[in-house]
Amino acid sequence: MLIKRPSDIPASEITPRSVYLRRREFLQTAASAGVGAALGGASLLSAPAARAGEPIPDVRPSRFSTDETPTDREDITSYNNFYELGTDKRDPKRNADQLETRPWQVVVEGECEAPGVIGIEDILRDFPQEERIYRLRCVEAWAMVVPWVGFPLADLLTRFKPTSKAKYVAFETLYDPEMLPGQRRSVLDWPYREGLRMDEAMHPLTILATGLYGEILPSQNGAPLRLVVPWKYGFKSIKSIVRIHFTADQPPATWNMMQPSEYGFYANVNPEVDHPRWSQKSHRMIGAGLFARKRPTLKFNGYGEQVASLYDGMNLAEFY
Repeated sequence: MLIKRPSDIPASEITPRSVYLRRREFLQTAASAGVGAALGGASLLSAPAARAGEPIPDVRPSRFSTDETPTDREDITSYNNFYELGTDKRDPKRNADQLETRPWQVVVEGECEAPGVIGIEDILRDFPQEERIYRLRCVEAWAMVVPWVGFPLADLLTRFKPTSKAKYVAFETLYDPEMLPGQRRSVLDWPYREGLRMDEAMHPLTILATGLYGEILPSQNGAPLRLVVPWKYGFKSIKSIVRIHFTADQPPATWNMMQPSEYGFYANVNPEVDHPRWSQKSHRMIGAGLFARKRPTLKFNGYGEQVASLYDGMNLAEFY
């Protein structure tokens, strides 16, 4: 139902100012880039806003899920790398309530025929959500098994009609030091950026996650929309995405720019290539206990049968 209001009441006094300004910033950015808002702008105002912890309806099981037991929800939501909310593993949960995830829009642009802006509520409505129980391997040699809720990244990308010039897909995280206290320090070159080769982005294992354990994604886990690429180290799975850009050139990636000798652009899980400061041959499982035996790390995190062909002929010690 449309409720009209007197024209002399400014929108900033009706909507919380931080939300109003952020939404305006998204729309201005989209307009300056020549991006149409037909895919998400109008319905975002009327769609009901889901919140972290609320169940996601009609979640389907997926044939791509592992049969391993998921890590406890408390561990998944309280042991996180999300420097935008703090560098300590416990900081993201402590600071999670500072990140406002509604309303939220993603600008999609670059080498595509139908650039646009899409809202998170439209994403939840338009794309069937699946539970994908995936192994997650951090470059720091720890791991989890996470029951993500999400959908194939390819489904979203196809909607914007990438052209033959699009060889890579670049991603960017929200930059807003007011809401993201970690961005008030120069620990990284903000905003956080990542990228995939087009065939990696279109692979059926690559998803955009909107939730976990059947519920809307918590802020500390990258709400409201994060990338999940299960055969790569976790730092590739960029969180709180606000921009997707199709490009002909390999895009910048934050950790690769910071320490290229330690964090490669491809970041495929590979026990044969150690980090310069520690071995990648094994890892500890979060939640298994302090004295639990480490597990051997599998190449491509155990997804080699599905993805190894993407890298035929590549020297994975050089392109790490």
